Amino acid sequence: MDTFARIRDVYSAAARKAPGLRRRLSAAGLRAEDILGPDALNSIPVLKKEQLLALQAAEPPFGGFLASDVAEIGHIYVSPGPIIEPSPVDDGSGHGMQTMFKEAGIGPGDIALNTWSYHLVPAGLLFDKALRACGATVIPAGTGNTELLADLVISLRPTAFLGSAANFATLVDQLRRSGRQIPEDWSLRHAFLAGELGDWSSRRDALERDFALKTWTCYGTADFGLIGYEVAGREGYRVHPDRYVQICDPETGAPLPVGEAGEVVVTTLVPGWPLIRFGTGDLGRAATLAADGGVEWLASVEGRVAAARKIREIFVYPDHLRQLSAKLEAVNEARLHVGRRGSREIITLEVLIAPGCQVDDEVIGNCFRSLTRLRADQVARVGTPQEFTHSNSISEGQSVLAS
Repeated sequence: MDTFARIRDVYSAAARKAPGLRRRLSAAGLRAEDILGPDALNSIPVLKKEQLLALQAAEPPFGGFLASDVAEIGHIYVSPGPIIEPSPVDDGSGHGMQTMFKEAGIGPGDIALNTWSYHLVPAGLLFDKALRACGATVIPAGTGNTELLADLVISLRPTAFLGSAANFATLVDQLRRSGRQIPEDWSLRHAFLAGELGDWSSRRDALERDFALKTWTCYGTADFGLIGYEVAGREGYRVHPDRYVQICDPETGAPLPVGEAGEVVVTTLVPGWPLIRFGTGDLGRAATLAADGGVEWLASVEGRVAAARKIREIFVYPDHLRQLSAKLEAVNEARLHVGRRGSREIITLEVLIAPGCQVDDEVIGNCFRSLTRLRADQVARVGTPQEFTHSNSISEGQSVLAS
């Protein structure tokens, strides 16, 4: 079945159950049966992640986009925002993540140390399902417990590590502090790492050289799972066959030509959670296009075009800062500054305190953590409204903390 036949099939069935999808199609003057090619698809405005947040808040819990019965849902994930993401009960591939591990040669006999979170967010469980589908054995480590994980690397002899580059560096430091010779004392052959901004390619080359292993990364989101995966010997990401990907102008939503930077916009080709022309907020470029007009290879994913910022693998939205001000009467305005110290991102939460009010930094930090699941390294009080020209914003640069 060709791509647009799949789209018509999936979205015709979904529209019968999902009023949010019906409204989107109706606003574009379409029925799902009318999507015969790229022109019809492109007449549907891009749905931004911030819009989905608002729709789910207005029509909880799914914003009218669920096209499954409850019995067909295996898990409901809650990503910061919050954004609710249902996962089908028959998902045996970890939303396509199995493809990445197969391409890397992971299979029976491999032991994978999975340090992604298993709590509410999808990463830990999706990778777990995908690894098991390949026949690998999984250590469901989750986050934290660095000393224990260092012991497990030696005692259980995992062959693959899954986690952020920062967590990998922390684990190596712990092993070396305990007197281990790395890489001589471990069995790791693969590291599946989240990419970093900047010269990530050189960083990976250094990791592979220093630790005698192969690094892998992928492009995926909580909304879709795997979108693109690496193939040995070629740069960029091959688009998963269950995704129709476009690089679009962030303002108009019009598809852009090969090589031009724009927002990554994805249409899923599987039933259940019918996200059509969904804007990920990520900035990317197409390397090649398929015959159906979709992206066949993604050249790169380079950052964000939307207001949200990924910090320590968690998305933080300006609305989080507005919510913080609304929850704490003493805080008039808030903004976030993100710097870096070594491999770790440093978070400074800057607040403007209302005249005559008092509030402890700990209370402010705990409120921020309850909204984002991230711990701020410092709460900084800004003196006057004139110093607060960009409230509810997230900035990047050299850390304001002393090194």
